Amino acid sequence: MTDIPEPENLSFNAIYADGRFEKIRLGELINKGGAAGKIYLNADNPEQVIKLFHKKQKSDTNRQKLTAMLQNNPHIDPVEKDGAKYVQLAWPQAILEDDKGFCVGYVMPLIKMDKAVSLDHLMQKAIRKKLHLPEKYACRIFAAYNVASMVTSLHKCGHYIVDLKPSNVSVYKDTMLVAMVDCDGFSIKGEKTRYPAEFVSEEYIYPEGMELSCEEMGEEQDKFALAVMIFKLLNNGIHPYSGVPRKADAEMLTIQNRIEQYHYAYGLWPDTYQAPHPYSIHEYFDKDTLEMFERAFTKGGQRPSAYEWQEHLWKLMHHLKTCKKDPNHVYFTSKGCGLCMIEEKFTVEMRDLQKQKSTPQTVRGMEVSLLSTENIRKNEVEKQLEHIRIRNFTFGGIAVYMLLFTFLPWMLSPLSESISSWGLGLQSILVTLIMLGINILLHHYIPKSPWLQNRALTQMLQVYALICMLITIVLLNQLPEDLFSLAP
Repeated sequence: MTDIPEPENLSFNAIYADGRFEKIRLGELINKGGAAGKIYLNADNPEQVIKLFHKKQKSDTNRQKLTAMLQNNPHIDPVEKDGAKYVQLAWPQAILEDDKGFCVGYVMPLIKMDKAVSLDHLMQKAIRKKLHLPEKYACRIFAAYNVASMVTSLHKCGHYIVDLKPSNVSVYKDTMLVAMVDCDGFSIKGEKTRYPAEFVSEEYIYPEGMELSCEEMGEEQDKFALAVMIFKLLNNGIHPYSGVPRKADAEMLTIQNRIEQYHYAYGLWPDTYQAPHPYSIHEYFDKDTLEMFERAFTKGGQRPSAYEWQEHLWKLMHHLKTCKKDPNHVYFTSKGCGLCMIEEKFTVEMRDLQKQKSTPQTVRGMEVSLLSTENIRKNEVEKQLEHIRIRNFTFGGIAVYMLLFTFLPWMLSPLSESISSWGLGLQSILVTLIMLGINILLHHYIPKSPWLQNRALTQMLQVYALICMLITIVLLNQLPEDLFSLAP
């Protein structure tokens, strides 16, 4: 099999679910697409687009999966509002064949992507402002409800999205209705078999699915990923498994590692690894919402289905209380408005940060603003001189140390009678105390001198001192030369 030729003035055969057949022509290329194929306008129907696969190698497999999709259509019809039509699902409407009978792509409804943005963009205030998206918190709840409704409809047909994440879902800017594309990558239920999904993304993989391939994943994966998306929409983009590690020296785990180990920081019980994100408003959610998240993200919980989320979010939307301070804000319980709390906290922290910036910073007692090239060079010269002083002091000290112990027998010879009268036991104790003092002295100066940080050097100095003191004891006590020959 060969690649599909460059689509210049090409036409293909479109076969619909009811067996209807028609010839269609490729229009303008509107999206180069990903690994699967490119997207073209349908030159004969402005409400349709054509997805043309890159290669023919998977012609039979693609045909079987597309046929199953045509036969098991979730029938999520476009929504009409104020005279405009909003397509929510780019589900295949017809299989495309070339003149040789190979399956080369499919026809699907046109989703006007210029009217929509990635669901990711709805979660951050700065991006909402930049893209002129509605700031009302209720819009995010409505978007979450629409995602849950979409997933519910697909699950009723036995289909699973698997690679469900915000960047794979679009939201219409003026209505908050959602749209999904690349449906041929879903896990599709056929009449006799299942056609698996092709991709799954980290940070959205459910803990029990870590050892599974995306081909083996199904409803549990969707339920988990949906709960993550809803949490992020309700909590200003914060991932339910992100947070602040409780220990400064703790291993920095990735989000997927935290998912695998069930490090959910926003539950009824504190997580051992991390504390909640400082700007989280989860404490202001109502009890039912918190309990559903608890089921979704803690070990052993029975995750809420997409339909449960759909029902819950519907009730939530109809029991919101509008904030008196900011009409864009709403709140759920008598605790008040969590959004106002976060904004006030952010304002205070920014004020403190500006205050810190206005306070002159100093280095070695000198204001940073007063530092010049000359001052920096002066500091470097001072550092070099200090380095030389430390080196000279260290080498001089080692020289004096070596000379002291080398000539120790001769220095103590005038006191030989007195020292001999102490006895070998007391002299041994004195040697031990001197060695202990040397050890303490070396450890005191090791951090201050890079040359003493050589372990071999410090050990050699200690051994040399011990040998010299033993020789001194032998000479001062006039021990017989054959004394040590008595040892076995």
